[in-house]
Amino acid sequence: MRLMPALLATVLLPVPAFAQDAAPTAPSPAPQPQATTAGEVVVTGRRRTDDVLGEVKILSGDDLAASVRPTIGETLAKIPGVTATGSGPNVSKPVLRGLAGDRIRVLIDGIGSLDVSASSSDHAVAINPLTADSIEVIHGPAALIYGSAAVGGVVDVRDSRIPRRQIDAPSVAGSVSYGTAADEVLAGGKIDIPLTGNLVAHVDAAYSRNDDLKTGGYILSRPLREEAAASDDPEIRSLADLKGELPNSDGKSFEAAGALAYVDGAFNVGASVSRRTSNYGVPIRYSLDPAVEAEAVHIDLEQTRYDARAEIPLEGFLKSIRLRGGYNDYQHREIAEDGEVGSQVFSKGGEARADFVQRDKDGWGGTSGLQLFDVKVRINGDEQYLPPSRSRDVALFSVQHLDRGPWRVEGGFRLERSRQTAQASDVVGNPDLRRDFTSLSYSGGASYAFAPSSKVSLSLSRSSRAPSVEELYANGPHAGNAVFEVGNPNLGQEKGIGGELHLHHHAGPITFDATVYRTRYSNFIYQAPTGEIEDDFPVYEYRQGRATYTGFEVQAEAGLGTVSGWKLGAEASADKTRATIRGFGPAPLIPPLRVIGALTAERGPVSTRLEVEHDWSHDRVAPLETATPGFTLINASVEWQPLRERPELTLGLAANNIFDVEARRSTSLLKDYAPLAGRDIRLTARFNY
Repeated sequence: MRLMPALLATVLLPVPAFAQDAAPTAPSPAPQPQATTAGEVVVTGRRRTDDVLGEVKILSGDDLAASVRPTIGETLAKIPGVTATGSGPNVSKPVLRGLAGDRIRVLIDGIGSLDVSASSSDHAVAINPLTADSIEVIHGPAALIYGSAAVGGVVDVRDSRIPRRQIDAPSVAGSVSYGTAADEVLAGGKIDIPLTGNLVAHVDAAYSRNDDLKTGGYILSRPLREEAAASDDPEIRSLADLKGELPNSDGKSFEAAGALAYVDGAFNVGASVSRRTSNYGVPIRYSLDPAVEAEAVHIDLEQTRYDARAEIPLEGFLKSIRLRGGYNDYQHREIAEDGEVGSQVFSKGGEARADFVQRDKDGWGGTSGLQLFDVKVRINGDEQYLPPSRSRDVALFSVQHLDRGPWRVEGGFRLERSRQTAQASDVVGNPDLRRDFTSLSYSGGASYAFAPSSKVSLSLSRSSRAPSVEELYANGPHAGNAVFEVGNPNLGQEKGIGGELHLHHHAGPITFDATVYRTRYSNFIYQAPTGEIEDDFPVYEYRQGRATYTGFEVQAEAGLGTVSGWKLGAEASADKTRATIRGFGPAPLIPPLRVIGALTAERGPVSTRLEVEHDWSHDRVAPLETATPGFTLINASVEWQPLRERPELTLGLAANNIFDVEARRSTSLLKDYAPLAGRDIRLTARFNY
């Protein structure tokens, strides 16, 4: 692990030379927070969203503030093409177009979250959405910049923890909210302070706490309730009547960070240190077998993270060099109800990247770079389903574009060398397991602007992903996923060929976006049941086969005019994914057809929203997976800026799931045991001075 600290150090080395030699430039303007899709010109700190093919969905500003929840999954769950795993109020991870885990990348300012969330349904993402300035969901050629594992897409949480711009006076921002469904409190704040000599200091902190989640109905799904009611054991029969609060779903977390940056016009360099602690319960997976005792496990998480970043302006062919690095020391303990520690997970390592940004000339521009990843994972205790392992990647990438009038052509590639190793045995002389992979991914496409604010684009891609250490070397009981996992050290690379057609149209008060996509995988890696039972868990082994993922996303907004001073609007979206693995059947945990519609009204300092979401039932399921009934949620909200002279203060009141219905996500491994929140009345206040 000597490589990552050295790389972080290199981010900080250029300060004296470039601070003196760079040509003086006016300070960069602050990013304007907005929510949009690709096709509109919006600056998000480093990228204009009309500069890429495919879709870049951005959640920011008021939309982000209204959507923020303790988890990144729930915060993004209403974006078209995005849903969440829904494993309780403290463990909810994003699912992009039916793909999750190692097939998507969840980033902080372009660098991985560096946790172990991809390996298990009960491992939370170590990102607090309260610290985000904006969150981007990226598909298409631009995703190549972030990793070959991002075949499903990228979630990039953009923050201002390391300051990028000069300020003349201290700035303070914060928010606090309370939700009744889990007696939930969220609070966060940050302050930026100008120091002497172009230095800017930053401090932020965030806190969340919740009790057991109040649900809208029964805890167990109907098939499990019927099975429990037929049991001869009175304790098992009592589970059929379990409703209301979701047992063992409480949690609390705290995160604090400090940063220092040197900013001189377009040049900036800085570093931050953050500390996160979290203790949360995993909803109980009740057993209907009297001989098997259900476990109430809490996870006690600690993470210390070091980040550094530099942006160096240049003259000539290159416009700038952007350096970014992160190093992480992560651990969590899985604690039983009696206080006994069952397992401990340790992860150390980091990620670094260098982006060389070309200066646009005659319509030609692009970004090329180098990326390094090196992480070790070790598990101690009863649930050692994975031997001590190490993942190392080195990658070269480039994305280029050419503009010619209404046409834009874009292409890119990523060449990645991966090494996955695992400690085979403690016996001296027994060599470690090791697999090396060289993967090449590339994509290209074109867009045509048929009107000033409208375009159609088509992109094609060929992806190649090396198997993860879990897919190769797992061999043991994994309670978080409720299976005995068996890896396959002979797995080959997972390859896919896909296409995405996107239409963006904006005319007058109407904005419309539609995307259809299809990807065919060879050697798709999946888990299949063997029919055996070991350590009270069904045995699942990793296999490979052909698979097809197809889907669409549609989103529209329209202004409806003004009535009695109220500016009225309407919004609608729909999405669906269909996935099949040849010789196996439907892929597991796929989202069904979903439609969301909303009416909005705004007058002066007051804005309101009435929303209806309907998720269809999902009965096209994988072997041993249960069907998920459909549901309809009705939500309403109002926001008010009470001080006309200080519009930075906003108060909000929202009512979610007003009719307290029982709802379950088909993308959750715990869908039969952990329904979504019932009626939730949420109060919020936020300010930015």
